[in-house]
Amino acid sequence: MNVSIERRRIARIIALQALYELDCTNHALEDVLGAHLETLAADGKLKPDLRRYLYQLVRGVRCERARLDAVIARFAPEFPLEQMAPIDRNLLRIALYEFAISKTPPKVAINEAVDLAKLFGSENTARFVNGVLGALVEHKAELRALLEDEAT
Repeated sequence: MNVSIERRRIARIIALQALYELDCTNHALEDVLGAHLETLAADGKLKPDLRRYLYQLVRGVRCERARLDAVIARFAPEFPLEQMAPIDRNLLRIALYEFAISKTPPKVAINEAVDLAKLFGSENTARFVNGVLGALVEHKAELRALLEDEAT
């Protein structure tokens, strides 16, 4: 899928917003995505490749959430997910999904997560996200094997 860097950033921002909303409410996935896609369409930014990438991220993270959370809990037990801010938790999920499942280069996924943390997180979110993802990427092969084993 050939999605420009700028449009991937837009998709990640919207995915983060959608996943945050889904984490904090009982809204249906399709309703949340529909609302965000309407906003993109109104802004003239809704391109087919962006829509596909956004759906891939949000649905992928939602479908794999339990497994992603289990991996984060296993490799970063000092940071219980239920105690994390929803922004932090979803930034970790998106980045882990991207580099461990969808095969985005880890540096790209981590840099994007850190940049989004600076935009949407608290004062310490970027450092926290970078530290946890840095620890996770050290186990990249193990993570992929674990996530693939659990998928079968």
